[in-house]
Amino acid sequence: MTSQMVILLVAYVAAVLTLAVPMGRWLAAVAEGRLARLQRLDGALLRICGARADREQGWRDYTVALLAFNIIGVIVVYALQRLQGALPLNPQELGAIAPDSAFNTAVSFVTNTNWQGYSGEVTMGYGVQMLGLAVQNFLSAATGMAVAFALIRGFARGQPQSGAATIGNFWVDVTRSTLYVLLPLSLVFAVVLSSQGVLQNFKPYTEVSLIDPVAYSDAGPAGADGQPTQVAQTATTQTLPMGPIASQEAIKMVGTNGGGFLNANSAHPFENPTPWVNVMQMLAIFLIPAGLCLAFGQMVGDRRQGWALLIAMTAIFVAAVVAIMLAEQSGNPKLAALGVDQAASVLQSGGNMEGKETRFGIAHSSLFAAVTTAASCGAVNGMHGSFTPLGGAVPMLLMQLGEVVFGGVGSGLYGMLIFAVLAVFLAGLMIGRTPEYLGKKIEPTEMKLVAIAVLMTPMLVLIGTAIAVSTDAGRAGPLNPGAAGYSEILYALSSAANNNGSAFAGLSANTPFYNALLGIAMWIGRFGVIVPVLAIAGTLAAKKRVEDGRTAAMPTHGPLFIVLLVSTVLLVGALTYLPSLALGPVVEQLNLYK
Repeated sequence: MTSQMVILLVAYVAAVLTLAVPMGRWLAAVAEGRLARLQRLDGALLRICGARADREQGWRDYTVALLAFNIIGVIVVYALQRLQGALPLNPQELGAIAPDSAFNTAVSFVTNTNWQGYSGEVTMGYGVQMLGLAVQNFLSAATGMAVAFALIRGFARGQPQSGAATIGNFWVDVTRSTLYVLLPLSLVFAVVLSSQGVLQNFKPYTEVSLIDPVAYSDAGPAGADGQPTQVAQTATTQTLPMGPIASQEAIKMVGTNGGGFLNANSAHPFENPTPWVNVMQMLAIFLIPAGLCLAFGQMVGDRRQGWALLIAMTAIFVAAVVAIMLAEQSGNPKLAALGVDQAASVLQSGGNMEGKETRFGIAHSSLFAAVTTAASCGAVNGMHGSFTPLGGAVPMLLMQLGEVVFGGVGSGLYGMLIFAVLAVFLAGLMIGRTPEYLGKKIEPTEMKLVAIAVLMTPMLVLIGTAIAVSTDAGRAGPLNPGAAGYSEILYALSSAANNNGSAFAGLSANTPFYNALLGIAMWIGRFGVIVPVLAIAGTLAAKKRVEDGRTAAMPTHGPLFIVLLVSTVLLVGALTYLPSLALGPVVEQLNLYK
């Protein structure tokens, strides 16, 4: 690793941990309803919608409200895409989206996945981007926060003499998360982004003259042999996309959504113009997930619990960043065998610069790749498929771990808490004591639900990959043959089922087959985990809480628990996905040494 990489990583981690403290306090205040003056606004909105802020729900009612809300979201976003040709704010007069692509995109944005099988600037008008996609960027993130709040209440509630059977009110949680967290952060960040050069306008696309005209050949009329002739052409102009980009870029990062206004996503200078903006975007991605860990500690009455989760996440994240940076800086062994100089120097960055923006280089691109795949964001500022095989395997593995290393807004915390329950269960088995976490006994009901939540996404990834590689429609998608093509499919299913949304590139996914397969994986991957998580919240909320903790198998805030938690996360991921990774990036890496 270069000195630049070390400084960047240390500064970034320090900034995340520092910002997490005030963010955690604010999130706890929002979840606990301690914003008395501000809550007049959400109270009025809830009354208009027919909901009451003072009426709590059991986990079943909470789940029904959440599912109904998100099903309606899918219908609305699908309808907006199909009716795009008749909608306003469409200066390029783009037509309706195909049914299979509209279905995939609607599910993608509602589930906080933001997988994009289309090119934004030639597919989506401003109206659909703003009314459909940007709105769901807020609501899907708020849904994740609501589930995290509900699970925290399950651990926090319940006195020694009696338990509590409610976990909050979904409508209150999603409203307050949007009004008091996502909206203000996105507003401020959008202003900052626009001040740094990110576009924010409603102009039609702009035609500009090229400084250096580009000569190229194009297919002309058929010749005597029946084959098309090549006609020399010269491009003298270029069409530049416009639009309200900064406002969508802000919630794309703050809400860990990741869907880009433009096809190149955060590699495009209109979305991510400078290295300073790049750093700010990475900080915005981790801000709420890190803050939620400390909010958890505050809400359960022991801040050390939140710090334990945050340290565990940070340890895995730092190891992943170091692995990517080392892999990318070491370069390509085949080029080294040819005598190509890949060493870093004052004249070159060295290493593997394929698929990376020169304004970011290897350090910023590697860190961004780890941040976006660890945090379930899916935004990219480089081509992950152009990373070295091992450099690309790390982002894939971060997703396959269940997006619990910071993870998405809300989903990262409740995913890591599921692993924490699993860790204390394993600890209890090893020493022969009843598993207990935060004063709540972990019994067979909770462990069955934990098993469902942990196994849901691996099942979707592995079965989906098997279907894709065993059918003609699936095999038609990859651009590359062999291990690289397999990695493209495995990455796509890992991204969809774990609600990340980034792509390995090279896979032609905007087809009826992949739109349907990935859409189903995204939906089940999101709500197939949320439902058992809410059920766990309900069972825990009804349990009595043992305050003194004398029956606990081990303290859950010390170094031993952090090591056990990290080991549990890594072992589950390794045991589940190692055979598949061996068929893809591991084989591809070994082929470099032939």
